[in-house]
Amino acid sequence: MDVKSRNHLLLNHEALVRDIKTSYIMDHMIADEVLTLQEEEKVKAQTTQKERAAMLIKIILAKDNYSYISFYNALLHEGYKDLAALLQDAIPIISSCNGNKSMDGVTSYVRTVLCEGGVPQRPVVFVTRPKLVKAIQQKLYNLRNEPGWVTVYGMAGCGKSVLTAEALRDHHLLEDCFPGGVHWISVGKQDKAGLLMKLQNLCSRLDQDFSLSQRPPLNIEEAKDRLRLLILRKYPRCLMVLDDIWDSWVLKAFDNQCQVLITSRDRSVTDSVTGNKYEIPVESGLAHDKGLEILSLFVNMKITDLPEEADSIVGECKGSPLVVSLIGALLRDFPNRWEYYLRQLQNKQFKRIRKSSSYDYEALDEAMSMSVEMLNENFKDYYKDLSVLQKDVKVPTKVLCILWDMETEEVEDILQEFVNKSLLFCDRNGKSFHYYLHDLQLDFLTEKNCDQLQELHKKIVNQYKKHYKLHIPTPAQEDCMYWYNFLAYHMASANMQNELCALMFSLDWIKAKTELVGPAHLIHEYVEYSHILDQKDSIVRENFQEFLSLNGHLLGRQPFPNIIQLGLCQPETSEVYQQAKLQAQQELVKGAFYLEWINKKSMKNLSRLVVRPHTDAVYHACFSKDGQRIASCGADKTLQVFKAKSGEKLLEIKAHDDEVLCCAFSADDRYVATCSVDKKVKIWNSRTGQLVQVYEEHGEQVNCCQFNNTNDQLLLATCSNDTYIKLWDLNKKHCRNTMFGHLNSVSHCRFSPDDKYVASCSADGTLKLWEVCSANELKTIDIKDFFRNADEHQDDVEVLVKCCSWSANCATIMVAAKNRLLLWNTESFLKVADCRGHLSWVHCVTFSPDGSLFLTSSDDQTIRIWESSKVCKSSAVVLKRELDVVFQDDEVMVLAILNQKHLQLINGNTGHTDYLTEAQESLICCCCLSEDLQYAAFGEENGTVKVLKLSNKRVFKSRTGHEKSVQHCQFTSDGQTLISSSDDSTIQVWNWQSEEYIFLKGHKEAVKNFRLLENSRLLSWSFDGTVKVWNICTGKIEEDFVCHEDAVLSCAISPDATKFSSTSADKTAKIWSFESSSVLHVLNGHKGCVRCCTFSFDNKFLATGDDNGEIRIWDVSRGELLHLCSPVTVDEGESTHGGWVTDLCFSPESNMLVSCGGYLKWWNVTTGESLQTFYTNGTNLKSIYVSSSFKVYVTIDNLGILYVLQMLE
Repeated sequence: MDVKSRNHLLLNHEALVRDIKTSYIMDHMIADEVLTLQEEEKVKAQTTQKERAAMLIKIILAKDNYSYISFYNALLHEGYKDLAALLQDAIPIISSCNGNKSMDGVTSYVRTVLCEGGVPQRPVVFVTRPKLVKAIQQKLYNLRNEPGWVTVYGMAGCGKSVLTAEALRDHHLLEDCFPGGVHWISVGKQDKAGLLMKLQNLCSRLDQDFSLSQRPPLNIEEAKDRLRLLILRKYPRCLMVLDDIWDSWVLKAFDNQCQVLITSRDRSVTDSVTGNKYEIPVESGLAHDKGLEILSLFVNMKITDLPEEADSIVGECKGSPLVVSLIGALLRDFPNRWEYYLRQLQNKQFKRIRKSSSYDYEALDEAMSMSVEMLNENFKDYYKDLSVLQKDVKVPTKVLCILWDMETEEVEDILQEFVNKSLLFCDRNGKSFHYYLHDLQLDFLTEKNCDQLQELHKKIVNQYKKHYKLHIPTPAQEDCMYWYNFLAYHMASANMQNELCALMFSLDWIKAKTELVGPAHLIHEYVEYSHILDQKDSIVRENFQEFLSLNGHLLGRQPFPNIIQLGLCQPETSEVYQQAKLQAQQELVKGAFYLEWINKKSMKNLSRLVVRPHTDAVYHACFSKDGQRIASCGADKTLQVFKAKSGEKLLEIKAHDDEVLCCAFSADDRYVATCSVDKKVKIWNSRTGQLVQVYEEHGEQVNCCQFNNTNDQLLLATCSNDTYIKLWDLNKKHCRNTMFGHLNSVSHCRFSPDDKYVASCSADGTLKLWEVCSANELKTIDIKDFFRNADEHQDDVEVLVKCCSWSANCATIMVAAKNRLLLWNTESFLKVADCRGHLSWVHCVTFSPDGSLFLTSSDDQTIRIWESSKVCKSSAVVLKRELDVVFQDDEVMVLAILNQKHLQLINGNTGHTDYLTEAQESLICCCCLSEDLQYAAFGEENGTVKVLKLSNKRVFKSRTGHEKSVQHCQFTSDGQTLISSSDDSTIQVWNWQSEEYIFLKGHKEAVKNFRLLENSRLLSWSFDGTVKVWNICTGKIEEDFVCHEDAVLSCAISPDATKFSSTSADKTAKIWSFESSSVLHVLNGHKGCVRCCTFSFDNKFLATGDDNGEIRIWDVSRGELLHLCSPVTVDEGESTHGGWVTDLCFSPESNMLVSCGGYLKWWNVTTGESLQTFYTNGTNLKSIYVSSSFKVYVTIDNLGILYVLQMLE
């Protein structure tokens, strides 16, 4: 051995002796033929683990370089990566003629790559099949410089996975073709939720430093995009191995223009994906001589020395490597039972109760039964316990330690016995081993023990309860993910209704699980197990399912919201609210901070119906032309028709052989069209469900079908992944026109209401308009531009434009992309609104015939009906809305503007509303209340200000003095004078009783706002960058401050009235002295426009907020930064405050701060840490009104929803 290698062993002797378990290390070294069986016995003879490790190292020190390399590789394989790293620098260089190979012909480079990529190790007994291995390698070389798919296909148990893993044990192949490494994923039979778990685990494995995101992807499309970026940035030219693919739809998640090898029983599984494709068929069984070779290796005999029964046994096994291995393992332990095992196979004594049609091996039952029968009696029960495992799930040792109430070493010894007998497989690529069964073995177990499955599931649940008691597993525990993913499955399978309800109706469980994997899997479980949960109370299940569905967009964000606070926003009759209220009260004694939404009962601004007619993702939904019915379709391959008002089902059709992607009513409502991944378009009778017509001219999946809007001539538009849009006349059997111009798959198309145009949107990121009569392209809009922001590189922006919909007057097109809805004006092509609501990706958005409603459908299995007038408001208009609040005793009175035409007075405690005015001719821009609640005033767009008496709701004073719209108005404390500011850059001071008025003229641009000072003075600030102090009696300027180079956006006056602060679009804030008329401090550091500021009540602190969502707290006397609030991790593209910070307010004790922006947040002033977040239904909060006690808070969002919040005590 090289001196350097020897010295590294000696140097790290203590660490190696302390940590390693010698038995598994020696297995590798014996396989590499660098350690003898006699030396193994010598190590085992030692008393303690440390002594055994010391003896092994002593033996290695006496050997050559191959022993060092074998020991290093064994450490890697067994999960001792930290120890292997200590030895890495001293790996000896082997002469080139050996290629740095160990005795099994595999280089250390290959071992490391495959170990890190999760590639399975060779089975205990391995027989080479060089022709097949070489064939796989030759196909893989085709992927050297371009993406594509290699498919290894054959019957179950024929050795596809073993052959694939062996083909990858080639140094030149990995180095030349896949320098980015190999990543092995065991897929198996999956539903959407199961595939998402697999993708989340893969993304986590590939992004261990969380450089792309702090949370797992929440849906399959997001996971596909995350995977694409990971491969592009971190693992270029890597190979993805997808083992045991059953369904073609699974591959779409990996269709990212990368190199992929799959194993499957289905040769046609790659038909649904694009790119170069190569196939390697694996014959259904081993050749006879290979079967004999496996037996000879198990029993350690030459083939020629095998007894005559060997030939017959191989014949009875029908070429299955798995069955031959099972028999071989039995013969190794009982070498005199050749005749006995042959007789058992021939007699077929052990039959399945129910035969699975998926497998063709008649001998499997017999081989499995004999292997199990030969187990130690105690071990048989342990093996039976494995019947509750799910297919393709690797179970950490800790789970089985809990199940059997044993120490790790005891469990590993039992499981190793199963592994040795080919009854179980072990993945040793981590610090803790993971175990799994082959599908064949699991089928055998579940069918053999079908009578006991419920009790076996009950056992694992009871053991979990015994171990964790009332606690919940934490992410640091290796078994954590298993319980989050499968505990509910075990409870449901055991029919443990009480336990399942206690789990699924627990806010603690919901919080813990959604923080790790998002809400989608939980919603899936509510649907999957509803038949059990509803036995106790269907209303409770609906409460929790609805809570998750409606708050999923919040539960999927970073930082994770407080689930108790979200629960407090639910109706008071909801079980979710009652649990949240109880937990909140318990946490208040610990210093927690929660808010009650006290006017939520009267909140009727955003009504919507949520229905779940499908069992999987809903890809499309549409109204009938009379608005009475809704048709929907989705991943469950069905077409559903139900009543629009109640959700009552009218029709269910098994429409296609694959996922149904779109559906549409004809103009006369007689027909419904559907289109599918199966490339077909079908026309159905909408009342009877009878099939009327089938079109089959598209070359790939058809994504959308839409009828025109007139009855005269029924036309149908369809679009496809083949990049074409086609027009069909229902009276003809063939296509009328084909439109081409998109560069990628076309996801949606829609006729304009007048049938002159067709709009289409595509994965190329564009929206196109076409003329129907000529089929010519009219206009292209690039949607990608509106998803780019400062945090995204343009090359990384991939926007799949899902759907488009015209409003009835042709003035607006609505587009769905990612999880957002965007509205466009068709004349100006300006975006007029966007909104979020679904927890997962939105596939469809459709206006109702009259435009008052629109519906959306999503991966979250919901169809939602929205009020267009509430959701689809222009955010620019909403931001001009003003309200005023007066806190009087225990009551909260709110003056608000309804639809910019009416004035209404709302009791914030009761929700009672008084409508004070009829619709005004000019739009109302602002309003205010007198402090004694005797009068209200409002300013209009035409420059008029009006005063009304609240007692009789009559406008009795009016004055038109401003030349432009009035933006702000305020009564003086005595209520006798009304001050207003306008876009005409003037301020009007009007004594409405005496009719006297003066104008304060001096600003050169619009006045942003003003504040009253003592002694008849007023402070105003303007877009001209100045702040002015006026005498409102004389109208003269007393002080004129040139504060900023850009617009002054806010000012605040210190409580002691000696200072004021100003903030500006120039990204600075300043503190000024009234006495010296000079600046005291310039506050730099903000990276966006500084939009608001406020002083603390003790005059010590100033808080400022900017357009990046950042809040800074400053020391007023020194002008130094004390705290930076919002130093939190958020999702890519999200502001730390959901948007601009628009208003701030300190508590009287100056120890808390409330801020508003995209939502409301409360802060600890001393530490700068967030205390609570309140998420409103809408966004763009303009201001926050706070009671003097700092216990009641009032704001309004851009949906027009009023929030009166009270601190929970």
